[in-house]
Amino acid sequence: MRRRFLLLAAVPAALSAQAPLPLKYSGPPTTAAITAGDLMTRLYIVADDSMMGREAGTIGHMMGTAYIAAEVKRMGLVPGGDNGSYFQNVPFISRTIDPATSLTVDGAPLTVFTDYVVLPFRGASPRQLDGVQAIFGGVAGDTARALTAEQATGKLVIFTGGQLGRQGPNSPLSQAAGYAIVQVGSQLAAAVVAAGRGRTLTLPPQANAPMVTSSLVLTTPTAQRLLGGPLDGMAVGTLGKRIGGNLRYVLVDAPTRNVVAILPGSDATLRSQYVAVGAHSDHIGYRAAGAVDHDSLHAFNQQRWFASENPTGARLTSEQRETLRMRLAAIHVNTDSLHALHPARRDSINNGADDDGSGTVTVLEIAEAYAKAKKAPARSILFVWHTGEEKGLLGSRWFADHPTVPRDSIVAQVNIDMVGRGAKSDLAAGGDRYLQVVGSRRLSTELGDLAERVNASEPAPFTFDYAFDANGHPDNIYCRSDHYNYARYGIPVVFLTTGLHGDYHQVTDEAQYIDYPHMERVARYVFDLVGTVAGLQHRPVVDGVKPDPTGACRQ
Repeated sequence: MRRRFLLLAAVPAALSAQAPLPLKYSGPPTTAAITAGDLMTRLYIVADDSMMGREAGTIGHMMGTAYIAAEVKRMGLVPGGDNGSYFQNVPFISRTIDPATSLTVDGAPLTVFTDYVVLPFRGASPRQLDGVQAIFGGVAGDTARALTAEQATGKLVIFTGGQLGRQGPNSPLSQAAGYAIVQVGSQLAAAVVAAGRGRTLTLPPQANAPMVTSSLVLTTPTAQRLLGGPLDGMAVGTLGKRIGGNLRYVLVDAPTRNVVAILPGSDATLRSQYVAVGAHSDHIGYRAAGAVDHDSLHAFNQQRWFASENPTGARLTSEQRETLRMRLAAIHVNTDSLHALHPARRDSINNGADDDGSGTVTVLEIAEAYAKAKKAPARSILFVWHTGEEKGLLGSRWFADHPTVPRDSIVAQVNIDMVGRGAKSDLAAGGDRYLQVVGSRRLSTELGDLAERVNASEPAPFTFDYAFDANGHPDNIYCRSDHYNYARYGIPVVFLTTGLHGDYHQVTDEAQYIDYPHMERVARYVFDLVGTVAGLQHRPVVDGVKPDPTGACRQ
């Protein structure tokens, strides 16, 4: 939706102060130098409302990739995509639930969006439901009284409690082994119905791909029909009736694309090898449930993050979860004082300034610095802006499976995802020199050591946070961004991020909240790191265990 326009005469001066940045900004042309001002100019373009949230498979993302391609062409980089272009096409489809879908209980029909909602999912086709028996799984998150995997396998598992339609990758709902995971609500909330009516943009179903577990939300009466009685007091493991019918979907082509550009190396022997640098150019588009008050949501998110932050990733006890729930419920935003400063502004576009507009423009800024340098590094630099990261790392998977250069010629990959925040106000460990590093020693100890040495030589070295790189960390960051699709083929990686914050995946992830000087330091560091790797006389030594490229990622 359209937002009010602010004109600020001397915006770059605001970068060094606490003054708020504008909602809209048009900066001067970018230069060869890596600067906060250049990054700001670029990000206000990439994260503008006109890009409509850059969801992969939509016109907004096509506009974003057209901007990137125009920039690398202006810089004089060599096209690295399909058929001599800067684009590598990725064959996405749009999948929505068929309104004619028919499920039944005892032969009586259930009505989609009235009795139940089917939530969007990633991946291949859903498992067939016809004839699958329901089983009561109890209260979501209650580990003391939980189904065993054997009980859940092959069943339609029905839970009560939890946040309807909000399943994280580590939640009990997502880990159950059933044919479908079902949550119960006394009524279907508007946000849940909106999500169910939405589309999933993904790759077409692949031959022999495993079928996936469906996620549904039922009304309480529908759940009681399936389980044969009231849910209050029902024993965990109670078996219910068998559901009839199957889910049906409407599939429509929705192509998307990676952007690929190459800076040829200066060494006649080494230029056939590449150091890859990447970020994802897509985000999540429009807010499914409609517009919200931007300013009050941003104020709430800042407090919510501190209330809910759990840096170690340790699983919360039931008492800790209740304490957290109470703290979140106690957050109060004084909307009157916010609206006294300016009128309320309704917002429905997830602009993705930090996620991953910040990475996108940082890679552009690095590309321009290399393109205009007096001499290129010895090895070639492969710049890839991946699509579909938000859909399950699908653009980087497509590139890794169908590389436009020989896969074994890529000696390392540096991935940049969310590098525009990281202050103390964003997370407890944050600060001016904060940077999270993930995966840097998992395949190559040498590459990890090199990342440290380059950092130590910077004018203002970062404080590296390796906490999220720990084996088994429940946030699973190593498996959640595009670097992994290079690592699964044995290519050493370094993943850099300033971390999650309260505006993550919200309409409040805007260019006006970005810390551009911090982002400039990240860009300068990556420029130096890539140049150092590109200048090595040997490939970074791979001394870690290479994963199975067809297997599941495990941190």
